[in-house]
Amino acid sequence: MTWDLIIVGAGAAGLMAAARAAELGCRTLLLEKSSKVGAKILMSGGTRCNITHATNAQGIADAFAAFDKKQAGFLRSSLAALPPEKVIELFEDEGIATKVEDTGKVFPVSNRAVDVRDALLRRAENSGVSLTIGAAVTEIEKQQQGFVVKTSEQRFIASRLLITSGGQSYPGCGTTGDGYWWARQFGHKVVNPLPALTPITTDEQWVRNLQGITLPDAMLSIVRSDPQQEANGYSSKHFLASRRSSVLFTHFGFSGPAALDISRTITLSTEPTSLNLVCDFLPTSGFEDFLSQLTDDCRGAGRGSVSAVVQGLLPKRLAGAVMDRTGVPAVNRAAELSRREIRNLARMIKGAIVPISGTLGFQKAEVTAGGVSLEEVDSRTLQSSIVDGLYFAGEVLDIDGPIGGFNFQAAFSTGWLAGQSVADNTHSI
Repeated sequence: MTWDLIIVGAGAAGLMAAARAAELGCRTLLLEKSSKVGAKILMSGGTRCNITHATNAQGIADAFAAFDKKQAGFLRSSLAALPPEKVIELFEDEGIATKVEDTGKVFPVSNRAVDVRDALLRRAENSGVSLTIGAAVTEIEKQQQGFVVKTSEQRFIASRLLITSGGQSYPGCGTTGDGYWWARQFGHKVVNPLPALTPITTDEQWVRNLQGITLPDAMLSIVRSDPQQEANGYSSKHFLASRRSSVLFTHFGFSGPAALDISRTITLSTEPTSLNLVCDFLPTSGFEDFLSQLTDDCRGAGRGSVSAVVQGLLPKRLAGAVMDRTGVPAVNRAAELSRREIRNLARMIKGAIVPISGTLGFQKAEVTAGGVSLEEVDSRTLQSSIVDGLYFAGEVLDIDGPIGGFNFQAAFSTGWLAGQSVADNTHSI
């Protein structure tokens, strides 16, 4: 049998593309090398799956533009074809009620990623998609009759081929960069894949000792190591990347949205150990305003200790670390602190400097930075500009955005547009 479309990779983009192409009348075959469909969907968002963000297409594009403007431009056609509100509608049509959390993240009400995966799978199967699991592609050839796709046991032929095999993040899910190999085989340039949205590591023991503490609102910024600036204090003009959100202290360093979003700057650096983190544990006010308030708190503390004042601002263990790092005895009376001691406390709270050792890499990365060059893919159709009938969608492309459902939205939108484009081209013959 000759298929209209073969899709390699049954993740978020592949499932969406398959359903869209099939419901528009394409004979569609979806190949997945692992025994489990949508493995990355199942583990995303702490097994809750953050499917999109509560904004419109422009809001999604703006979020990607903050990382890379060319990505935002490339995504415009895909987002116009399937904007966030349509993604939500699609899942609700499949019986998956959604909710919006305070951060703008959209989750299924059930908090079950498996419900999201099953909805995508159900839609694909009801549309007439043929799914083959455990089918690792071993060879792809472009011949006169179309694309010949071989696995260890079978041989398939299709007029068109869509690669949605993902990047290299969470390789345990099967995303080991296979799509890059096929893309290069067809002459495509692949931008060097690097881990993104991955936890940040440090050798600083005081940070590691804070394992388990979560700050709902903190600011992490990346700067180049500079002893003179460290002495004088960094300002925003020195920041290579900055993110205000929740932060989680871990046994290796930092995780949580703020750390994950800026990790891309570290993995893109040729010398990550030359970088420092500047940590603002109370970003609700500027330094001078905070210094004034802290001074007032200390002066008005009466017989109260420094510990009591700082613990009123920060979690107990973090407060202890701040005092240890500044050399201010916790038992001293706050009212007796010198102006220098109060300023040192304020600088530690508003600008603690932490040397970076690296990241946890692809093993814990939520997405991949890099991939098939956007310059060689038509953003209006997702078709290759090098090989007729070859398409790309999802994380295999050089697209990566911030945490918050943006990357799933990109996968759904590019998958949808690719499936629609294949159907349009099939019916125009």
